[in-house]
Amino acid sequence: MDEWVDLSQPFDDEAAHGSTPAPELKQLTTVERDGVAVGWYGASTHTGTHVDAPRHFVAGGATIDELSLDRFAGPGVVLGVERDEPTAIDADALEAADGCVEPGDVVLLRTGWGARYGDPEYSRSPWLTADAAEWLCDRDVRLLGVDTRSPDRPRELRPDGWDAYPVHRTLLAAGTLIAENLRLPSELVGERVEVIGFPINLRDGDGAPARFVARR
Repeated sequence: MDEWVDLSQPFDDEAAHGSTPAPELKQLTTVERDGVAVGWYGASTHTGTHVDAPRHFVAGGATIDELSLDRFAGPGVVLGVERDEPTAIDADALEAADGCVEPGDVVLLRTGWGARYGDPEYSRSPWLTADAAEWLCDRDVRLLGVDTRSPDRPRELRPDGWDAYPVHRTLLAAGTLIAENLRLPSELVGERVEVIGFPINLRDGDGAPARFVARR
């Protein structure tokens, strides 16, 4: 495995975007026709591999451009919580997978769902429970990264009227950032890694696209 491992999903017009409009990409000019190639893209702040800032769920919370860079990088660990079906992952499951979570860590949870990115079933993914979010907060996790669209219950599997978002609300209120739509290789499970995932410096951003990488 290379020293640096890319944890990001490719960004194109099929990138995961949830309930927001699909991303749009087009070529404005080409070298052959115009002498210079320039592309254009438009997407929500929560499309593809991205980071959620506290402002995403916390009124008056910090925005992407207000966060210090060390919030997006640091030591961490990849925990294996693989699931074959879209089921809940609770605190006991995290405890069973945990071997070395330390205060201030980046915690990356591998459900295996990242391999389904781009497939229709990707949106019906496993999710974390409220007590799992508390488990992460108790360990002062700096950033949670998941290989799913969201750490909360997917839209297709929510009961009528559900608007709880316990994982987003708990973590972001505590200052723990959330990265979604990651690609987490099985070879990294159980490993201590250095993680970097700098987003674009989006003014007043409630979230922003980011390129996540890890190094053993």
